Order: sequence, then C-alpha cells, then structure tokens
Amino acid sequence: MGKIKENSTNNINKKYIQGCDLSYAVCKIGGRWKLIILNKLKDGKLRFSELRNSISGITERMLTLQLRELEKESLVKRTVHAEVPPRVDYELTAIARELIPIWKQLDEWGGKHREMMMQTQETIEE
Repeated sequence: MGKIKENSTNNINKKYIQGCDLSYAVCKIGGRWKLIILNKLKDGKLRFSELRNSISGITERMLTLQLRELEKESLVKRTVHAEVPPRVDYELTAIARELIPIWKQLDEWGGKHREMMMQTQETIEE
C-alpha cells in the first residue's frame, strides 16, 4: 500500500477530524447501520443471528463489517463461547453505554424534525 501524500485532501480531512471532538465522535458512530446496531444492544447481549433478525434490510456481510468496526473502536465487545455449535455474543462496552442518553435525544430530535419537514412539505403541496 502506498504512502498517503501529506497535502492530500484525505490526509487534511483526517487531521481536521482528529482535532475536532464532535467530528471524531460522529465518524465513530456515523453511517447507516452503526447507531441501529448499538441501539439494539442497549438492553444486553445479543447473538449474531438475533441482531441480524432484529435489523431489517441489513445483510450478513454488512452486519459483520459494522460489528468488526464497532469492536475495533471499542464500542462493542465480542465474546466467543467454547461450545458446539460455537456461540458468539455481542454487547456494548462501558464507553458505548455512555452514548445511550445521547442517541435517545437524537431520536427525539429526529422525530420532531421529521414531523416539521412533513408539515412543511404538506404546506408546499397545498
């Protein structure tokens, strides 16, 4: 793999994101699936199949990739049990649990904003 140029856009963006706590946090939990996965784990451990079945529209490959990223970022803990067949549990780490009140507020804000936008759209259509 080649070396990243010091003045490349990606390198400059990476430096900016690392320096801004808000941007850093959003990068760690952003994306289509991460908050959904974290939210599903808020009540306790779940097996891979339980997670997959509780999130409509996610493929096994995408769930695997997202769980690996969340584990790499120390937001999800993966526990492999020595059983036949093998059993793997996923759960939130302590630092991820600190996010629960934050994403509850985001959920409330999202509902209010969606409602406002629907009302705006209805007004435009009239």
